[in-house]
Amino acid sequence: MEKSSIAQRIRAFRKLKGYTQSELADLLGVSIAILGAIERGTRKPDNKMIQNISQVLNIEPEELVAVIAK
Repeated sequence: MEKSSIAQRIRAFRKLKGYTQSELADLLGVSIAILGAIERGTRKPDNKMIQNISQVLNIEPEELVAVIAK
């Protein structure tokens, strides 16, 4: 399965901010399995999860869902 853009961006921002999957999952109040599935692209985050992730990582939600125009 091809990784979704949002999955790649969540993982990249998590690493950029210095969080492990376990640390971010704890801050979000979800299991590491759920966060791992989101980062692999096998589970699509809902709008509330996107809001939570962006708040914890101190970024705008648009930075996770931004589509690069060609």
